[in-house]
Order: sequence, then structure tokens, then C-alpha cells
Amino acid sequence: MMEPSSENLPLTLSTEEQAQLDLTFMQRAFELAQQAEQHDEIPVGAVVVQQGKIIGEGFNQSIMLNDPSSHAEMNAIRQAGAFINNYRLLDCTLYVTLEPCPMCAGLLVHSRINRLIYACSDLKTGAAGSAFNLVNNPQLNHQLTVHSGLLQEECSQLLSSFFKRRRKEKKQAKKSSL
Repeated sequence: MMEPSSENLPLTLSTEEQAQLDLTFMQRAFELAQQAEQHDEIPVGAVVVQQGKIIGEGFNQSIMLNDPSSHAEMNAIRQAGAFINNYRLLDCTLYVTLEPCPMCAGLLVHSRINRLIYACSDLKTGAAGSAFNLVNNPQLNHQLTVHSGLLQEECSQLLSSFFKRRRKEKKQAKKSSL
């Protein structure tokens, strides 16, 4: 879980170095989204990174665990908090393949995640600027730096094919029950 290890990371990275690290960590989030799909969960994956190390990762498990709060972000943040033995995830970045929902955005604010990078916008329930903007609400006591679009095409395709398959399966099940 801890790769790539960067204990000797300089305090400030060049823009190019940061972009490469961002891509590496988003690729890991994408791998986790693929794991979610293998479990017939909505394919969303997330990783929490602190000082160049993954300290938490997760994918959607709401159906498997019968837990509506078991989103990728929630699972990654729970693991990160346990790893550092603190509920405040100061100076951490969350990489996630889909824009967080209001529940997860609230957790990002509460846990004091510093930076959010997501691949795909969620125009229906996205709470990082698409449908709502909870992560930068001036009425709240913490705001995040937000970037979007990294690996957008790959993550969008994974989500689209998942929902297309689910609709097809539902349609076939309906036909066979007639």
C-alpha cells in the first residue's frame, strides 16, 4: 500500500514532478475502481496520500457490506486515519475516480484533507463544484484545493460501461420474468 515511497521527497516539488506523482496515485485509484467493478460495485476507487506515500485506499463496497456509507472515499479515509492514528488528515491529498458526493465531501472537510483530485465530474450529486460545492463553502471551517480531469477518459469509460452492462442485465432479467 505504501508505494511509491518518497521519504526523501523535497518539501516542494516541481510542477512536472507533482503532475507525475498525481498521475501515479490516480492510476492506483483507477485500479481500485476496477476492483470495485469486479465485485459488482459502482467502480469508484480512492487513495489518500501524505508526503508522497499512500496511507489509505478503498473502493466502493456499499452493496457487499450492506453499508450505504461504504464509499471509496470513506473507506480510504478510515484506513488513513487508522494508519496515522489521527482523524485529522492534515497535509493529505485524496485521489478519487469520481467527484465526491455530499456525504463524502463533508468527510473531506471534517478530516481536513488539504487537496482533492478527482477524475470525473458527477453532474447529479457531485459536491466539489458540479452540483454543489461543499468543499469550498466559505461558511464551513475548512476549504480544499480541488483539481479535476486527471484520467477522466479512462474513469468515465469504466463508469459508462458498468452502468450500460447493469441496464442490459436489468432489461434481460425483466424479459425473462415475463
